[in-house]
Amino acid sequence: MPFPIKFGLSVAVALAALGGWFYMGYLGQSGPQWAVAFLGPFMIVSLWIFPEVMRTRSEGRTPRHQLKGARP
Repeated sequence: MPFPIKFGLSVAVALAALGGWFYMGYLGQSGPQWAVAFLGPFMIVSLWIFPEVMRTRSEGRTPRHQLKGARP
């Protein structure tokens, strides 16, 4: 994933988590407020740590239409 897209997603998730933190505090929900405080940064870190899955035809997979017994 290109850096500008990954950075933009990180900013959007951080803003959503911050908004969720204040909204849950406004509603008086302390449990969900702490869940948002944990899940927001967790999503941002996981976005940067785990690589994007790239699949190509060279992995030895047979296209579905070439499988034996496949419907046309």
